[in-house]
Amino acid sequence: MKANIKRLSRAEMAAKVARDIPDGSYVNLGIGIPTLISRCLPPDCDVILHSENGILGMGPAPADGSVDLSLINASKEPVTLLGGASITDHVTSFAMMRGGHIDLTVLGAFQVSSRGDLANWDTGAPEAIPAVGGAMDLVVGARQVFVVMEHVSKAGEPKIVAECSYPLTGAGVVDRIYTDCAVVDVTADGLVVRWMCEGLSFEALQDMTAAPLQLALSERSSQSRVL
Repeated sequence: MKANIKRLSRAEMAAKVARDIPDGSYVNLGIGIPTLISRCLPPDCDVILHSENGILGMGPAPADGSVDLSLINASKEPVTLLGGASITDHVTSFAMMRGGHIDLTVLGAFQVSSRGDLANWDTGAPEAIPAVGGAMDLVVGARQVFVVMEHVSKAGEPKIVAECSYPLTGAGVVDRIYTDCAVVDVTADGLVVRWMCEGLSFEALQDMTAAPLQLALSERSSQSRVL
């Protein structure tokens, strides 16, 4: 009988990342699922969102539906400004990124390797348009790099791999991977699974992953209780 696996939706993935962002952090959100995180942050949290196009103190989309096209995020979606926000030119914004002033960046990915190599700007497909944006600056400048993505591609191919086959955005830069199936830490000892979605066994997760995984101690205890 096939297991009833409760994969996370894109919104649930974003919410899971949001819960792990410490108060007081300066955070850059990349294109795609990462932009959803701004909607998941509680109103009383002290997280300052940075956008590479020059916003520091970015808020969620306007609740009343009004749009100011001069205020957009990395996905070109309308956003708001929180109290105390500032707007800068690209030079200053990228200086924040390159100068180590961003605590955390959350990015999407095509592939992440077992060593934390990140490929997220080009698949080499003839119809694809390579778009590195500020990702290369972010992965070397931010203090931590989280990746949020589906566990496998639309074709069913693993996105967590032993070696990236796509051009790298950065080598050994990813600290943690969030997928619709699991949360995986990239450590000196390899990939460590710290959470799995309901109904998914470790063996099934490993079958969906093209790199060796190991269970965190807390997750091992959880698996033992289920068995």
